[in-house]
Amino acid sequence: MKIQFRINGVEKNIDVDPEMPMLWAIRDILQLTGTKFGCGQAYCGACTVHLNGNAVRSCITPISAAAGQTITTIEGLSTDASHPLQKTWVELGVPQCGYCQPGQIMQAASLLNQKKKPTGAEIDQAMTGNLCRCGTYTRIREAIKKVAGVRK
Repeated sequence: MKIQFRINGVEKNIDVDPEMPMLWAIRDILQLTGTKFGCGQAYCGACTVHLNGNAVRSCITPISAAAGQTITTIEGLSTDASHPLQKTWVELGVPQCGYCQPGQIMQAASLLNQKKKPTGAEIDQAMTGNLCRCGTYTRIREAIKKVAGVRK
């Protein structure tokens, strides 16, 4: 089945099984490998992308859900890593291994698109589903707070 959507500002039309997880269409068909496979069951958040500006777990979202919609991946957040979250992630040394960080950043970007100055509790709530095996949660939250202009 042909599915048409916009990804990172580019119109795409791919012929795939409509039930194919969005993750595999993004990574295997479109070769955008910034979005990571973690658990395959929406528990870890490594595969987080935006669908019409909202964070979704691409490992369980069928590509058919993107028909006529807009997807943004970590590659589309900014073309040169100049998004405030990306810059602050580097400035504060957030990543350790870095595997989960695209999903963390995409979840944080969705939060900040919905709420410009989230409280600490709102940050915790929004980020709860994104796991980091290296345990960089404190730095992740500090980076979000810094970008949002929220005091410690």
